[in-house]
Amino acid sequence: MKASQFLISTLKEAPADAEVVSHQLMTRAGMIKKLGAGIYSCMPMGLRVIRKVEAIVREEMNRAGSVELTMPVIQPAELWQETGRFEKMGPELLRIQDRHERNFVVQPTSEEVVTDIARQDFRSYKQLPKNLYQIQTKFRDERRPRFGLMRGREFIMKDAYSFDRDEAAAKVSYQGMAAAYRRIFDRFGLRYRAVAADSGAIGGDLSEEFQVIAATGEDAIVYSPASEYAANMEKAEALAPAGPRPGAANAMAKTPTPGKSTCADVATLLGVPLATTVKSLVLATDELNEAGEVVQSQVWLLLLRGDHDMNEVKVSKVPGLDVGFRFATAAEIDEHFGCKPGYLGPIGLKKPLKLVVDREVAVLADWICGANEADFHMTGVNWGRDLPEPELVADLRNVVEGDASPDGQGLLAIERGIEVGHVFYLGTKYSEAMNATFLGEDGKPAFFQMGCYGIGITRLPAAAIEQNHDERGIIWPDAIAPFTVVVCPIGMDRSPEVKAAAEQLYAELLAAGVDVILDDRGERPGAMFADWELIGVPHRVTIGDRGLKAGQLEYQHRRDAAATQVAVGEVVALLKGKLAA
Repeated sequence: MKASQFLISTLKEAPADAEVVSHQLMTRAGMIKKLGAGIYSCMPMGLRVIRKVEAIVREEMNRAGSVELTMPVIQPAELWQETGRFEKMGPELLRIQDRHERNFVVQPTSEEVVTDIARQDFRSYKQLPKNLYQIQTKFRDERRPRFGLMRGREFIMKDAYSFDRDEAAAKVSYQGMAAAYRRIFDRFGLRYRAVAADSGAIGGDLSEEFQVIAATGEDAIVYSPASEYAANMEKAEALAPAGPRPGAANAMAKTPTPGKSTCADVATLLGVPLATTVKSLVLATDELNEAGEVVQSQVWLLLLRGDHDMNEVKVSKVPGLDVGFRFATAAEIDEHFGCKPGYLGPIGLKKPLKLVVDREVAVLADWICGANEADFHMTGVNWGRDLPEPELVADLRNVVEGDASPDGQGLLAIERGIEVGHVFYLGTKYSEAMNATFLGEDGKPAFFQMGCYGIGITRLPAAAIEQNHDERGIIWPDAIAPFTVVVCPIGMDRSPEVKAAAEQLYAELLAAGVDVILDDRGERPGAMFADWELIGVPHRVTIGDRGLKAGQLEYQHRRDAAATQVAVGEVVALLKGKLAA
């Protein structure tokens, strides 16, 4: 490709609404152009990146035995009503009507459609296993689209779905996809982690997220540097503390804490470690009748150490809270504690409630909690003496840096990541809801065991930029760069020698199968270099009159601080070697 024939539209400044680096740089590099909130045109330079991402994904999915198809962007509501997701999914699901007032959805995902295909075409166990995938446009009506392609409303995804005869076979399919994903992300040339993820209401342990490591990532990734353990924050277990609880050393006392309503303020006032304080979180569960009206409510008190944060996913798995919970109302708090939040605790309750204690709090001695009276806290509180031993102890908190790794190897570290892929074992969630069955070996109908596997095609370039950039612009890995090599002739319009050398090198690189662009626009060197550094092409060859007379060209990788002199006759071999590496 020659730059004069291509569309290069770089900008000096990013738009005011571009909050993260990837949004800023993709806009400045002319890769995307905003059309509406969360909706972007992929310009030619950005589309080249997306096509390279798609090609790697497609090759590895095909290699893994998955079969490609496409499913409609617009899907009949009837399928979504079979699974109940038409009603349950909420405003993120864009619902539309045609001229006959029939309901449709703009697909955010395709479990219903692919399950419908399976129940029509896969009639016998002899046709299984099967894995179908598509690379298709999706739409989710995000309340607050932001960060460019990172969280847009319209996006491209690769989604795959496996169908198996039983759970054992489904796990084999799952592991095959997990291995394919590792090959895919290895080929992208990005630093990533495959982390254990929470399986939500479906249950089970077969769920992994693929996270691109980036300081700006929204997700916290927990891992052990001493082992292969890695999980997202929702999934990471906080182990029970080792050793017995210390004995009580202090008498319980009601202590004045005027105006100090947070654990941190109380700890500072009393001159004690924050870890000796206990925070009270008040939740409630509702029992509904058939009309959806609340019949009765149950209030719960959760106790966590003052320096720890509640993990809502873990709390949602506590027996009794697994039906769904909410935070208690002010009226419910007053009814049970007789006090405003900030001074709540388990001692001297006005009305009984259900108590759940975090593992760390269960082994604390001489701890501090609210006294259920404004401006007072209880100090020197001990289990067994001042309160009955807790009946329900659970892991309720987020892990923190330095916690013991759940696999027993080393201490946990935490870094930030951007989720770009997810593999997930579904079981029979959709096949049962849609009565999708096949004839088993025993001649009886059985529900398909399913898995789903997604990769954010348009999100991945944004994640790559968040990981690979500097003050000058993007630094693409070779595998997904819009062009791998750029040839920059200086004064090409004034020097026949430079023009001839540039055209010859360009032709040789094309013949060698290198994805090269020749900048024949006649730009000044400073402007030309600034464009390609912003766009992020990883390899640059500069041709100038002075160097040519000495038989030299300049090679510079996008990460190099300075250029390297290379003999004219050696530059193609040099580039081929670097690209092969």
